[in-house]
Amino acid sequence: MAIVNHRQLEEWLGKTSDAGLPGCILVAGEDFLVQQTFDKLKTLLIKNSSSFNLDVLDGRSTPMGDIIEQVTTFSLLAGKKIIAVKHAPVFATTAKTGEIVYSQNDFARLSDLVENGIPQDHILVITASSLDRRRKIFKALDTSGVIIDCTVSQGARKADLDDQRSVLQEIAKKILGRSGKTMDQAAFSSLVDRTGCNLDLFAQNLEKLIAYCAHRRQITTTDVQAIIRRDKKDPVFRLTNALLDKDAGQALFYLSSLFADGFHPLQILKSFENQVRKLLLVKAFVENFSTSHPDIRFGRMNFTLFKQQILPAVTAHDIQVKKLMKDQQAIFAGSGDTPPKKQAKKTPVSSDLLLAPNPQSPYPVFQIFDKSTTFSLDELCHALIALGDLDFALKSSSTDAVAGLENFVIVFCQKGGWSNAAKNQNNCHHF
Repeated sequence: MAIVNHRQLEEWLGKTSDAGLPGCILVAGEDFLVQQTFDKLKTLLIKNSSSFNLDVLDGRSTPMGDIIEQVTTFSLLAGKKIIAVKHAPVFATTAKTGEIVYSQNDFARLSDLVENGIPQDHILVITASSLDRRRKIFKALDTSGVIIDCTVSQGARKADLDDQRSVLQEIAKKILGRSGKTMDQAAFSSLVDRTGCNLDLFAQNLEKLIAYCAHRRQITTTDVQAIIRRDKKDPVFRLTNALLDKDAGQALFYLSSLFADGFHPLQILKSFENQVRKLLLVKAFVENFSTSHPDIRFGRMNFTLFKQQILPAVTAHDIQVKKLMKDQQAIFAGSGDTPPKKQAKKTPVSSDLLLAPNPQSPYPVFQIFDKSTTFSLDELCHALIALGDLDFALKSSSTDAVAGLENFVIVFCQKGGWSNAAKNQNNCHHF
């Protein structure tokens, strides 16, 4: 019937009467937004009812048969009956310890219930912590019910980060509005930096700030720094981005943050290896391309020129790499002597070998090319060797992993890298 985005919830609720609601409503996405939406739905459903019956079930432990029984059983009390199945594993593929997961038969029974079996004045409200539009149950609920989308973008693209910040701003506006407090952009950014896109934690910390400021109307950056502990989970890409920028201070900060979050040293080392290998591929391509195009300067190129002058050559390079890898796979598989029906299934070409794994999104490709201009081919070769040595040391001895990775970051980010460090064998940053 409809998919309602959480941003349009107030407008949709204003246009919808309790009599106009379908028999099934799915509320899926971020837990904080899901709970807020459920509370508003409950208010709408009971607003004009002299009596109602609300049954709340824990979807993580309630079998589908019990849910269907609750929905189809009439109450002794007159009025509406609301069956709320909270935290239902509608889109879960695996079950956590002590929790259930729905089978295909369960989904078929749920679909049949939603389409044909919900009695009049009975409303089934399902809440879930994720939303997968590709699943058949989504299509069934979309056809016969209402889906309220409470998801928030979780990616690292600018559009995703803007969406996250917009949702946090809406939450801050509502909470601050109730208390009569204000917060400037600097304080808001500081709070976001300490909590990340954790909506529940963000709201809790904002309530702490309101209580801390007491009779003061303005919440400042000083207030945030005084009482809010940094709980943000930093993704690995922030560390590698700082490394590409040769920002040793930020790189060491994010390295420490990842260790505090429980990252294994070999996970971080692997991310460094992947980044250096990608830079090596790009640098080798740039040097080869510059030989035949001496008039093109990579260090002075903007995104538009990159798309016009470089991206076609990058795409052609990747096509050649794919062809070469497929030819190698055919040789190793012995396809020349094997009947076509008995040939082994070919494995896809690794995207690690491609300069532009997704040519439809050229900006990240431009960024890695732009960052590569600050490194020499010699620097990157020495960096890869150093990572190999560190990998061997971590796996074969009691080398201090934190000190080893910190040392790598410092040398990698300093001007001249290992060439500069080699001039002074007693330097504490020398690998």
